[in-house]
Amino acid sequence: MPAKDTQQLENELSEADNVKTFLDANAENFRQFTLADYLRNLLDEKNLIKAQVIRNSQLDEGYAQHIFGGRKNPSRNKVLSLALAMELSPKETDYLLYYAKQNKLYARNERDAVIAFALETHKTVLQANELLTDLKLEPLLGD
Repeated sequence: MPAKDTQQLENELSEADNVKTFLDANAENFRQFTLADYLRNLLDEKNLIKAQVIRNSQLDEGYAQHIFGGRKNPSRNKVLSLALAMELSPKETDYLLYYAKQNKLYARNERDAVIAFALETHKTVLQANELLTDLKLEPLLGD
């Protein structure tokens, strides 16, 4: 049986009479990835080269290697830099933020809206930083 998407799970949960029954029926649909697991999956799924992603992220190479190895809990800005470097969509970025235990992008937040725009338009980290700086918003780099 193919995995259910989030919307299907949300619909079933809203219609469930018993949460235990819902959990039991959908056990295989709950992902228990770590951030490092999810990053590895993204590299495989998108045929990306880790070294190139790290270069494109503008993160310190050693620090980024620790993120990919599961030895660092990165800040939200560092996760967003990786998302831009991997050319993720805003939705994929929200999943990445989830696994990093960070808040998802919020369209009512001006800075988050600019970052979502940068993701949608495939901006680099440096281009996103320029855009944020031009709009007098906190850049991704330098935290």
